[in-house]
Amino acid sequence: MEKAKIYITRKIPEEAIRFLQKDFEVKVWEEDRPVPREILLKEVRNVDGLYVMLTEKIDQELLDYASNLKAVSIMAVGYDNIDVSRLTEKGISLTYTPGVLSDTTADLTFALLMATARRITEANRYLLEGKWESWGPMLMAGQDIYGATIGIIGMGRIGEALAKRTTGFDMKILYHNRNRRPEIEERLGAEYRSLDDLLRESDFVVLLTPLTPETRNLIGERELGFMKPTSILINASRGATVDEDALYQALVNKKIWAAGLDVFHHEPVPKDHPLLQLENVVALPHIGSASIVTRKKMAIMAAEGLRDALLGNRPKHMVNSEVWKDNVKFDI
Repeated sequence: MEKAKIYITRKIPEEAIRFLQKDFEVKVWEEDRPVPREILLKEVRNVDGLYVMLTEKIDQELLDYASNLKAVSIMAVGYDNIDVSRLTEKGISLTYTPGVLSDTTADLTFALLMATARRITEANRYLLEGKWESWGPMLMAGQDIYGATIGIIGMGRIGEALAKRTTGFDMKILYHNRNRRPEIEERLGAEYRSLDDLLRESDFVVLLTPLTPETRNLIGERELGFMKPTSILINASRGATVDEDALYQALVNKKIWAAGLDVFHHEPVPKDHPLLQLENVVALPHIGSASIVTRKKMAIMAAEGLRDALLGNRPKHMVNSEVWKDNVKFDI
């Protein structure tokens, strides 16, 4: 019997590829850059399974080409690049990789917060450029972290993991979330706030929300206006949750003190982007979950989800579970 076909849109850890090759015919885009759209549309024509990254747009146009597609797996916890409703209409399963990256992303988020508050990258450039001529009492003075107030917008798995880390710094924890989390309030002493009150009270505002119609441009000119002149914005969620033009103006006009950004509206962000020209911005290339161990775990989890869906076993981590019927079997 002919094996089902899978297309993987980026070179992933070999363990995940070998795992899929046991049951399927696997083809991989080998270059270390996103697969060009025209190639993806060509490759998707005859595949049963598609293994994708955040860089691929899975929309109606692609699905029109994908006549045999039965399952999509994304190596990420977010999936705003995928038209889930269209997949669901066509009965195509979508699996993802929640949970496995929470601690790694929380580590990076807190590291970004610390680097921004204490001007680490700015100070490093200052030294390497030969500008350090003598010690000064206010040289590269930053903001304190210990005892400060952190406001976490999005108290999911990553938000909770970040909150745990802040307890070691005796930080006051505020949070805003779609639903209150009484267990976190009790266990970590977190306090729920409306979005406006969180912005007013926090020394650090950290975005960890998924990108949805409700969270797109969640932080704009109005919201930035509530923040303290000494406050810092950290975005480790999705770039489109922040109005970048409004953020630039707030930073230039010293409405807020600094920003740490792991994500941008358009990625890769162009090197001439206005925010990258500011000394009070620490910018990273979307590396929230980028530890070796975690990325390997994500790769395997995404492979397991795709394999299960194609072999008729209900995947553990589904986005659109409504398409699934017990004991479903595809003719592949």
